Amino acid sequence: MYAIVENGSKQYKAEVGATIKFEKLEGNVGDKVEFAVLMVSDEKGILVADKVKSYKAVGEITAQGKDKKIIVFKYKAKKNERKKQGHRQPFTAVKILEIAAK
Repeated sequence: MYAIVENGSKQYKAEVGATIKFEKLEGNVGDKVEFAVLMVSDEKGILVADKVKSYKAVGEITAQGKDKKIIVFKYKAKKNERKKQGHRQPFTAVKILEIAAK
């Protein structure tokens, strides 16, 4: 069984027991968080739209951190223009505990 959950403007595939890296969420390690469910798939079939309004995904925050650094290098040929930037995206690792109807 899996579900498609929404956080912010992004969607993630969540399965019970899986750990997902979401964009930074407020909370401490060990806190429980709930996510809106957009779709549920199990052995009976797929549920979407109004049929999943009663579902929720519950997870536990396992870590707060930053991803690996990515390098952004802008270059314009023959103009002597170069700009190098680095970026580390903050994330929250969440372990999905259950996907169930409310």
